Amino acid sequence: MGYAVAYPIGVIGIIFSIIILRIIFKIDFEKENEQLRKINESYQENLERITLRVTNKSAIGKQVREIKKIIRYPFIISRLMRNEEFFIPQGDTVLQENDVILLVANTKHIPHIASCIGEKVEMDWKISEEKLVSRRIVVTNSKMNGKTIGSLKLRTLYGVNITRVNRSGIDLLGTPGLALQVGDYVMVVGEIEAIQQVEKLLGNVLQKLNEPPLITIFAGILLGVLFGSIPFYIPGIPMPVKLGLAGGPLIIAILIGRFGYKLKLTTYTTMSANYMLREIGISLFLASVGIAAGDKFVENVISADGLLWMGCAALISFIPLLVIGTISRKFLKMNYFTLIGLLAGSTTDPPALAYANSIAGSDTPAVAYSTVYPLTMFLRVIVAQILILAYI
Repeated sequence: MGYAVAYPIGVIGIIFSIIILRIIFKIDFEKENEQLRKINESYQENLERITLRVTNKSAIGKQVREIKKIIRYPFIISRLMRNEEFFIPQGDTVLQENDVILLVANTKHIPHIASCIGEKVEMDWKISEEKLVSRRIVVTNSKMNGKTIGSLKLRTLYGVNITRVNRSGIDLLGTPGLALQVGDYVMVVGEIEAIQQVEKLLGNVLQKLNEPPLITIFAGILLGVLFGSIPFYIPGIPMPVKLGLAGGPLIIAILIGRFGYKLKLTTYTTMSANYMLREIGISLFLASVGIAAGDKFVENVISADGLLWMGCAALISFIPLLVIGTISRKFLKMNYFTLIGLLAGSTTDPPALAYANSIAGSDTPAVAYSTVYPLTMFLRVIVAQILILAYI
């Protein structure tokens, strides 16, 4: 009964706290989005292509793999020109003086890499397209899920090179140790016939990406429910702690999202399917709360105890959220969209998350929500047990 009476006030309190913080700090959504964009760029690999002529004596006469060990910073040699001939270099290709190479690497590593190999030159690589072309191929073959680029031996078998991998809008260097996942877009360089063979190997069938990974979804739900039902006993606390039907699936989903490819589980879903699952989940949650709380709801609200419960719920919702929100924004300079996701997660409140997502227009609140949710699930149960023990 206490939950039923306090829940609506809690939802309103969280949303009002989000609105009040926006007014107090005069939040500009465009500035917040720009700040997020800069933060995301700082975590990304800023890849750059550069043309070098091999002139450094330490690189002349050495194999490509030997040079990579010396330099240590990762890079990919996309193409090589020698005596007006173009080809894809292998790991055992020996660089010769005046070879011209097209190299892909992280922008901040390029000065060091260039100094170890030779001098920067200007060259139009379009003339190489008579023999070598570059194609963007999407990985849709489930058999490729979790396999590293090096294990595919594309250079040896097909004479092609993967220079970059785009995953969820982020460019990654196509290093041998990088594991491919379904939904990745890879940039492949090589002869047209070889690239066509690689297309068949990787899939490159966009229609397959529209098929939801039902096995992964339902396996995650099943494992999540089982994990959420496991009791955790804490010394001094008489009642066990459980993550429940919300916390368990969330933890399993995070683990599958991070390590699922190692188990050959396809984790890619289209954004439309992702949003649909979210909205259905929140709707079912609210429906179950309403059904459980409907009995004698009105009588409890209009009673003296009901009004007291509502007042306490309002104070519990407003005061901690406004205090932490103010500290996080004023002193920690936290992004507003991250902050509102954190506040929603700290109260484990799906409707507040839905509101935060609607005003953010991105996944930033959801990421912050899922980050703090598991900890909050444990803490709120533990704190409740402590209060009960203190009262007794």
